[in-house]
Amino acid sequence: MAHMLDPTILREYDIRGTVGESLSAADAQAIGRAFACILAEKGGKRAAVGYDGRLSSPELEAALVEGLLLEGIEVLRIGRGPTPMLYYAAATEKVDAGVMVTGSHNPPQYNGFKFVLSGKPFYGKAIQRLGEVARTLGPAGKVRAQVEKRSILPLYVTRLLKDFEPGRALAVAWDPGNGATGEVVRALAAALPGRHILLNDEIDGRFPSHHPDPTIPENLEELIERVLRERCDLGIAFDGDGDRIGVVDEKGRILWGDQMMVVFAGEVLSLRPGAPILADVKASQVLFDEIARLGGRPVMAPTGHSLIKAKLAELGAPLAGEMSGHIFFADRYYGFDDALYAAVRLLGILGKSPFGLAAMRDRLPAVVNTPELRLPCSEERKFAVVAEVGERLEKEGAEVTLIDGLRVKRAEGWWLLRASNTQAVLVARAEAKTALGLARLKRELEAQLRKSGISLPSD
Repeated sequence: MAHMLDPTILREYDIRGTVGESLSAADAQAIGRAFACILAEKGGKRAAVGYDGRLSSPELEAALVEGLLLEGIEVLRIGRGPTPMLYYAAATEKVDAGVMVTGSHNPPQYNGFKFVLSGKPFYGKAIQRLGEVARTLGPAGKVRAQVEKRSILPLYVTRLLKDFEPGRALAVAWDPGNGATGEVVRALAAALPGRHILLNDEIDGRFPSHHPDPTIPENLEELIERVLRERCDLGIAFDGDGDRIGVVDEKGRILWGDQMMVVFAGEVLSLRPGAPILADVKASQVLFDEIARLGGRPVMAPTGHSLIKAKLAELGAPLAGEMSGHIFFADRYYGFDDALYAAVRLLGILGKSPFGLAAMRDRLPAVVNTPELRLPCSEERKFAVVAEVGERLEKEGAEVTLIDGLRVKRAEGWWLLRASNTQAVLVARAEAKTALGLARLKRELEAQLRKSGISLPSD
């Protein structure tokens, strides 16, 4: 029957809530029924379903499957694993859609759902419509559809290894962070050449080792220590569901998403000269300049994994990436964000290169930048603040890119202001060639925000 979902769980790119508060098994069944109705409208008949290692995931997965079956959709249950494994099933199995039960990189009490429909990301207005369909559900049919349960983890691992090009043997430290990649990482480590050290590879939805987000430096401290102690060539970390990657070089320094993208772009453009390479608006100007220097066509894209996936398909680009560690390969792969595949490709690049990862990093032009600044701002106000700043800059005749918020170019460098699509915050960042230039950019950003009643955090 009709079911009212908490509106706070209907996010821009997925569904996400706190289990026992804003998200329950009853919600999961309603989500399954509503998604089944939308799938059936498009002529779809069969969906793949997977789940991550969170303690609440098995119950939510069972309820979701029940909802799909009640509306006549056949289900392929692929079991526990990372989100990219579900994307792989949706791309290679005889299904019309896929649903992943996952809380991604969020704390243990969170969970949610990511969707793919007809090979395309399902997000934005489609997520909101799913909530509307749930509110209008009638009685379920009396005949349940058929369900098949089959592990595709071995097939997925084989596909990950298919594009690995062996070179010199490497010493690699891996940290799944007790997330859903643990079993896949163990299989990869057993199959790849070289020396492999595994940390926190037991899947545990309580995340006892550290928070499963590799973009937060303190979450990489254990990996950095092990890389240095074991004299590894690099360290690789994953978020809770394996669609985002973190990388540490042999000196224990973190490579951010845009720095990784320079390494990947070099290989891809050697095979696909002139190809478009996408990166989000938060990426360093160094990345866009390097793509052009390597013979590619740099394309700035909005932040958000669903938005980038759609843009990558639209342009037929072979590679895209985000600062957050989502890396998308359509070169020899399927175009979805798969941190495990990115890891395998990175090992192949390093194994063939005379340079280590630290040398690759050090060859990049030096810049100074702020971390991503997240400024609390109400849902009602956040987009208005960006618009106000934009109007003032337009009157000044400033050089502004409006792809996703405002990216303001100055002689010293650039600064960014955008409204988050998932939280009540404004996101800001600045980058310059010198510390003095960065201070100027921050002062300008701070002055603009102050005029709209927003303050930058103190250093």
